[in-house]
Amino acid sequence: MPASDWRGELWLGRDFGLVHGEMGPTEPHAHYAHQLIIAPGHAVTVELAGGYQSAHYLLIQALQRHAILQAPGLAFTVFAEPLLIAADDLHASVSGAEPSLPGLEAALRGCPRQPIADPRVARALRAVDAALEGKVAAAQLAAQANLSLSQLERLFARDVGLPVRRLVLWRRLRLAMALVLEGQNHTAAAHGAGFADSAHFSRTLKSLFGVTASQALKHLKPRLLD
Repeated sequence: MPASDWRGELWLGRDFGLVHGEMGPTEPHAHYAHQLIIAPGHAVTVELAGGYQSAHYLLIQALQRHAILQAPGLAFTVFAEPLLIAADDLHASVSGAEPSLPGLEAALRGCPRQPIADPRVARALRAVDAALEGKVAAAQLAAQANLSLSQLERLFARDVGLPVRRLVLWRRLRLAMALVLEGQNHTAAAHGAGFADSAHFSRTLKSLFGVTASQALKHLKPRLLD
């Protein structure tokens, strides 16, 4: 199913994102973020967990495969980094919030963050973020965290829920989107986040969110939050 453009506003924070506007349909996909859809007017229809759900409020947990089928009105979409924000905390913080971008931003800022319990994982994640503009070698990350490569992979599977390579790709995507919101074109943003080119960036966005970079970002008014 071809995906149409998303239109409206996009606010991007350090560990969350907010969209308000018209959502286009997407292809089936799964991403490393909890997603909460709030549709005050018309219900949104989503393919999820082997069936179809139509609702004004939908929580889609991280890595859960889904597709947006119909979104006939204006809606809010919240994306939250699962490494720091638990799905239950997201629901509890947002469910009573004012349905507006400022209201949801305030709710997300007040949402409890989960500490990264293992300092070795925290060191590896910092090393990932510091190296995104170039090549990120898993063996080098392991060395910086004082781990063997097999230990690093086991810890990532346990604490992060993703292999190292996929976590790097997710962090590259987040950085590229932030660079686009800062005003860089897609090619410059892709290179700044370590992608081979803008096509690689767009393919990654489509594989994780079901839409291309042009469909997702071209008609969204951006705001990069502090």
